[in-house]
Amino acid sequence: MTTIERAISIRQPYVEQILLGKKKYEYRSTVTHIRERVYLYASKKPASDDAEWRRVGSEPGNLPTGVIVGSVVIADCEWSEKDNCFRYRLESPVRFRKHLTPNGQPQPKFFKPKV
Repeated sequence: MTTIERAISIRQPYVEQILLGKKKYEYRSTVTHIRERVYLYASKKPASDDAEWRRVGSEPGNLPTGVIVGSVVIADCEWSEKDNCFRYRLESPVRFRKHLTPNGQPQPKFFKPKV
């Protein structure tokens, strides 16, 4: 079994959409060369898009934030002309039964959580 070394910080409810298999891509302004399983860190500040919350049948405050809730494989990264940004292809999400609290300082993109 491979040890997970990195975490990606994503806001709720997008983390929940990834774990449910509904969100297959993460859109970012920067490229990544990471092709491995990473932790999914649910940022402390949730998104404010009501439509996205409805997609998971929840609302702000009902999903965990500030913790690692699972993991996902970043399988690829490509430029999206349509969206004018990079998109990371996500595969094989895994939800953790018990959330992990990172000891390392979470960052806006990738960080090493020291769990």
